[in-house]
Amino acid sequence: MTAIPSPPHVPTPEELQSVRRTLASPRRLKTEVLAGLVVALALIPEAIAFSIIAGVDPRLGLFASFTMAVSIAVLGGRPAMISAATGAIALVIAPLVASHGVDYFIAAVILAGIFQIALGLAGVAQLMRFIPRSVMVGFVNSLAILIFLSQVPELLGVPWLVYPLAGLALAIVFGLPKLSTAVPAPLVAIVVLTVLTVSAGVVVPTVGDKGELPDSLPFLAFPGVPLNLETLRIIAPFALAMALVGLLESLLTAKLVDEVTDTRSNKTRESWAQGAANIITGFFGGMGGCAMIGQTMINVKVSGARTRISTFLAGVFLLILVVALGEMVALIPMAALVAVMIFVSVATFDWHSIRPATLRRMPRSETAVMVSTVAVVVATHNLAIGVGVGVLVAMVLFARRVAGFVTVTRSVRGTGGGEVATYRVEGELFFASSHDLHGQFEYASDPAAVVIDLSRSHLWDASTIAALDAITARYAAVGKHAEVIGLNDASASMRRRLSGQLGAGH
Repeated sequence: MTAIPSPPHVPTPEELQSVRRTLASPRRLKTEVLAGLVVALALIPEAIAFSIIAGVDPRLGLFASFTMAVSIAVLGGRPAMISAATGAIALVIAPLVASHGVDYFIAAVILAGIFQIALGLAGVAQLMRFIPRSVMVGFVNSLAILIFLSQVPELLGVPWLVYPLAGLALAIVFGLPKLSTAVPAPLVAIVVLTVLTVSAGVVVPTVGDKGELPDSLPFLAFPGVPLNLETLRIIAPFALAMALVGLLESLLTAKLVDEVTDTRSNKTRESWAQGAANIITGFFGGMGGCAMIGQTMINVKVSGARTRISTFLAGVFLLILVVALGEMVALIPMAALVAVMIFVSVATFDWHSIRPATLRRMPRSETAVMVSTVAVVVATHNLAIGVGVGVLVAMVLFARRVAGFVTVTRSVRGTGGGEVATYRVEGELFFASSHDLHGQFEYASDPAAVVIDLSRSHLWDASTIAALDAITARYAAVGKHAEVIGLNDASASMRRRLSGQLGAGH
C-alpha cells in the first residue's frame, strides 16, 4: 500500500519571524537580505534630507540611521521594523541646533534616550490600548499622504528627463510584482534607472546632490557641553518632546506592523529599546531617531521581510554604501527613489477606509475621528499632534454618545400619605451623562418619600457624586427625603468616600 505523503509544513506568522529558521532557509534569507538592501538605498536620501531639516551635517543623519537600525535589530521588540533618523525628530530638535549648536543637540538626543527608557519601564506602551482604530486609520492615511507630499519637491523645477524616468520607475515597481517577486521591484527600479542614466550620460538630480556622503566610520565621543543644571534646563524640554514623539511614532508603527504580519510585538521592550538606541546613537554622534513607517512598509509590505535580519542588514548596508561605495550610491537618480516612495505611499494608504460603501456603513463619529487625524497631521506635518487630536476627538464623541444612553424612569406607588416616588436610572453615570441628571426629577410634585434606584447604573467620577448630592439636597430643601439604593460595591464605596466632601464648586 502506497503511503500518502503528508502536506508540506506551512510556517506560521510567528515562525516566519524566527532568525534561526530564516538562516536555515536560503529562500527566506534572500528575501531578508534584498529587503535590507532596498531599505538602505531608500534611507540614504531621506537621512540626508532630515539632517538638512535639523540644520546639521548629513553625516549625523546617516550615522544615526546606521546605529538606530543595528541597535533596534538587536534590542527592539518588533522584528522587521526599521528605525532611523526621521523628519518628526528633526522638526522637534531643529530649534535647539539653531540656538545652541550641535553639541547641545547631541546631549539632548542622549537625554531623550534616558527619558524613553524610563517611560518604557514605567509602562507607557500600555497607553496604546486607548488609541482607537479610527485614529490608527487616520495615522496610516495621513502618513501615506505625507510620504507622497515629501516627494513632490523632487519633481518640481527639474530637467524634463526626470518625468519619463520617474514614469519608468513607477511602471517597474507597480508592474514587476505581477510578473515575478524573485527580486524586490524597488531594487530593480533603482538599478535600471542608475544604469540607464549613467550609460546615457544624462544629467538629472542624484543622491549625491543631496549632500556629501561620509568617508569614514562613526566614532564614540561625548558631547562637549558643561555637565550642570543650566545645560539640563536647556536640553530637557527638547529631549522630552523628542522622547514622546519618538515613542508615539514607534509604538504606532509597531502596532501597524502587528496588523500587517498578523503577529504580536513586545511594545514595552520596543519602548526602552528605542531609548537605548538613541543613547548609543548620541554617543556615536548621530541625530537620533525612531521607527520609520515608510521604510518599515518597504521592508515588511513591499519586500516581504519578517525578521530582525533585514533591519540589521539595512543598517550595515547603509554604512557600506555611504562609506565604501559612496561614489556609486551618489549616482543613483532621485527619480528612482521618488518612484519607490510614491509606491510606498500608495501601498500604505488604507483605500478601503474611503470607499463610499465603507463610509455609508461606518458611524459618522468614526469617520470624523479619522478625518480630523488626517487633517491635523497633514496641516502640521506632525504625526504626534495629529494622533493626539484624533484621540481627543474620539474621547469627546464617545463621551457624548455614551451620555445619551442614560435614561430616567419615574413611577409612583401607594396612596394617601404612603406614596413613594421611585426613579430608576439606567446607564453609565460620569461627568457628561450626569451633568443634566438633576433636571430630570420632579421635586415639587413628588411625595415626601423618594427612592433613586441605581441598580442598573455605575458611578464613575466625582461629578456624578456631586450631582447625587445636589439632588438629595434639593429634596431636603423642600422637606422631602430621597434615598439612593441599588449601588454596586465600587459605586457605593466611591459615594461613601466623596459624598458631602466635594463642596458647592463641584
